[in-house]
This record gives sequence, structure tokens and C-alpha cells, in this order.
Amino acid sequence: MVVLKGTKVVSGIAIGKLYVYMHPDKHISRATVEDTRAEINAFNEARQKAISQLEELYESSVAYLGETNASIFVAQEMLLEDAQYTEFVKKQIRKSRYNAAYAVALASDEFSRLFSSIEDKYLQSHVADVRDVSERMLRILCGAETEMIEPGEPCIFASDDFSAGDIVQFNSGNVLALATMFGSPVSHASILAGTLGIPSVVGLGQEMLSIYDGRTAVLDGTKGELIIDPDKRTLEKMKRKQKEFEEQQRMLLLLKGKNNITKSGEYINIYANIGSAEGVETALAYDAGGIGLFRSEFIYMESPTYPSEEEQFNIYKEVLEKMRGRKVIIRTLDLGTDKQASYFRPEKETNPALGFRAIRISLAQPGIFKTQLRALYRASAYGNLDILFPLIISVDEVKQIKEIIKEVKDELDGEHIEYSKEIRIGIMIETPAAVMISDELAKYVDFFSIGTNDLTQYTLAIDRQNPKLETYFNTLHPAVFKMIEMTVKNAHKAGITVDICGEAAADLSHTQDFIKLGIDALSVSPNMVLALRKRIRECD
Repeated sequence: MVVLKGTKVVSGIAIGKLYVYMHPDKHISRATVEDTRAEINAFNEARQKAISQLEELYESSVAYLGETNASIFVAQEMLLEDAQYTEFVKKQIRKSRYNAAYAVALASDEFSRLFSSIEDKYLQSHVADVRDVSERMLRILCGAETEMIEPGEPCIFASDDFSAGDIVQFNSGNVLALATMFGSPVSHASILAGTLGIPSVVGLGQEMLSIYDGRTAVLDGTKGELIIDPDKRTLEKMKRKQKEFEEQQRMLLLLKGKNNITKSGEYINIYANIGSAEGVETALAYDAGGIGLFRSEFIYMESPTYPSEEEQFNIYKEVLEKMRGRKVIIRTLDLGTDKQASYFRPEKETNPALGFRAIRISLAQPGIFKTQLRALYRASAYGNLDILFPLIISVDEVKQIKEIIKEVKDELDGEHIEYSKEIRIGIMIETPAAVMISDELAKYVDFFSIGTNDLTQYTLAIDRQNPKLETYFNTLHPAVFKMIEMTVKNAHKAGITVDICGEAAADLSHTQDFIKLGIDALSVSPNMVLALRKRIRECD
């Protein structure tokens, strides 16, 4: 019996034969070329061919994956048309005289590195776009385009890695589960596997060999394991676990439409965190009570320049209309540190986590801030909107924000443009400074939202993007917990609500602790909504 450990992506347990397929090797060698024009033409031809393939994938998948998921291929097509990506490749050919394949490989490494440095999981999905697109280009340039041979019977499909294009071309009836040597839990292949409900584990390492092809295996998506040649006792145990998991999933689906009420009658709102208008569909599919955090900075990061008022208005309006009256909390621009836009390049900082970011950018550039606020207030006429401001550390900042809001409302009144008069104003509690003066801040706002990721970083003096410090990063360190407790007490004393929208909200082992503290709402990833509802209903 061989047990390989990886990273769980889609929960579930599959038992069956293992089918192993490894993509053919591409030999990417660096060569100096004399005719750079011919090499650029080869790149352009490969790029056009890749674009055509992506268009075909979109057309063939939109019917059963839906517009949102199929748009992955549109995003990849846009990357191939992106000036920064294409110019990077052409520059490597023109100036360094590299061959096209090597230039594409360099582009893949460079752009993947840039996106990999981003802590946010949503933005990390762009790494998958870069790698998938570059891989497609390299296969074309290296003449290594071979169709994946699919299994002819139901099995656990294993490979070195899967692309989004591979996933949509599967005969899903023959794929019990997916296992990869490499890959990422935030890749588009992983996202699509989740959409299709295929149990998946990635990152099993190079111990996952072709010699295991045809062996009996168990994929445990709840633990991130692949068990090859399980003994009789293990096989029986996993069959029981499989039945139990399937029953649990059926029970979770029965919670759709149910209330988030503890045994003692306490009601806790459950909201979803999203990063785009497309995320609304997922939030609704999992029956979220509202959107607890819409990260508006993604609009800026995916735009070639500062998005206009009209562009932002249309996105906010779409989200509010889709939510049909359910609460939507939109956070204003939170650029800085790991979240950058190509057109916004502040001076290099020694410690960007403590630098020019979030509300500091908005207040320093009131024109950009007012554009966003006008778009938000205009959109508020189409739904139930609250506005959230990030990284607040002083009452003066809140006063400045309110002055700018008054200017925006006066302008809209003068232009006879409708907006909601019921918008609540909230602030993120992300620093010890905000916690310590939360009694004062509470006098000026309608709600608090605790961002446990940054609050932990600043409280424990730990860079949350430093992998060497991962074992020290504890979102429920006693000091952090006391910070949360103090914030809740001061909020309720002032008669305002408080929620948690950081990663800690999804930690089911501490749900009861948060309820005891008096948290009014928990905002989590959409796929955690029903599990959190179940946990709340179990709390006393």
C-alpha cells in the first residue's frame, strides 16, 4: 500500500482503478536566433492558433459550465491579447535574440511570479491563466500538441497536471476523481473540477508514477491523499467513509433555505466574500444571506487604466440587482502591498504592508475616491448597499471620508440623480490602533467589519506573505481574540453591528466562540456557507 499526500481541492472520496496519463515532454532550450522577425512571426502565428483554440473551448463549454465558468477561456484569450504579455515576449526575442519558445517560457515565469506574490486567493487564479496560456503556446511552438487519451471506463484520472481545457473536454462519466503531481488549489482546472463536483487532490509530487497505472486506488479529497493498492482493512474503512461523506453532503443541501439559528435561538447572519460580479451566482447557489465583502480593488486590477465612474457603476449595479434586496457590502479601493494595478506604481517601499495602501491612497487622491463613491451611490438605487472603508486607524480619517461623501451626495442631488438614503457606512478593524480606539470610532459609523488576516499580521508582527513564518501566523492567537472581544464590546455599547470577514470566520472550530462574543455576522467563501450554517445550528 502506498499513500501519497497532496493538497485537497474538492472534497469527496472516490474508489476505483487509477488511470495515469503524463503529458509529453517539451524541450525548451535557449537558442540565439539570427532572424528575429521570423521568430516574432512564429510567436504571432502560435498566438493566433491558441486564441482560436480558446474560442472553441468557450463555445463548447458554455452550455454545461455556464457563462461564468466558461469565461475562464475568455480571460485567457484576453491575456494573449494583453500588450504587456505580448511585448514582454517580443522584447526577449528582439533584444536578447531568444527563440520564441524560450521567450514564452520566460514570460510564464515572470508573470506567474508577479501573481504568485499576491496573498489573495482570487488574484492567485491569474497564475493559472498565465501558466495555462503559456503551456498552450509552448505546445504549439514545440510541436507537442497531442490530444489527451481519456479512459474508457470510470476511474481516478491522474496526471502531471491538468489545464482548464483538459477538464472541459473530459467525459465526466468516466472521471471519478482527479489527482495531479503538480498543480494549485486555486488554478482554473481546480475551480472547474469544483464546479463539476469532481473530487480532486493536487501536488502529490513526483512519487506519483506511471507504473501505478491500472492499480486499485482511493482518492480522499477530504484529507488530500491518494492511496494506491489499499489493503483490505483500509479499503473497507474508506468505503464506509465514502458513504458517510455522501450522506453529509446530502444533509448540507437540505440546509438551503434554513435559518442560521443556534439551539438557544440566536440568529447569526452568514454572508459571502466575493471578488467579482460573477461571484454573486456562486454566493446565491450556496444560499448566502448577502455579500459581506465585495473586494472592489479587483475592478481596478483587471482594468488597463483607472476604471471610469460608468464602468464601476455598471458592475456595482449588476451585483446589487442580482442579489435582489439581500445585503451587499462593498469595500472601497484596497490597493497596495500584494495588490497592485499595472498603471498604479507608487514609489518602492521598504515595508509595503505598513505603507501607502488602502484608504491612504483614496484620501491622498480624492478625485479617484470621488469617482468610486459616485458610482457606488448611484448604484445604491438598485439594491441594498452598505459601503466599507479599509485600514482605518483614526477618527480624522472617518471625518475626511464623510466630508467627501457629503460632496458626492451634494453633486448627485444637484444633478437630480437618485441614490439610496439608507446606505450604512462601515469601517474595517484591521489594526491594533483601530481596536484601541474602537469606542471612539463607533460613534461615527454604522458597523464594524473585522479583517482578521491583517489584524493578526499587525498584532503579532508577522508578515503573512512570508512562508517561513506560516507556522507562527495564528488568526486566533489569544492576543487577536482579545482584540476581537474588545471590538465587539465597544461596537455593541455604541449600538452598531460587527462582523468578521477574514479567514477566521470560516474556522468552524471557533464558531461558537464568536457567537459567545456576540458577533452579528460571519462572511466566508461561498462554498463554506452551508457548512457554517450547519455549525451555527449545532451551537448552544
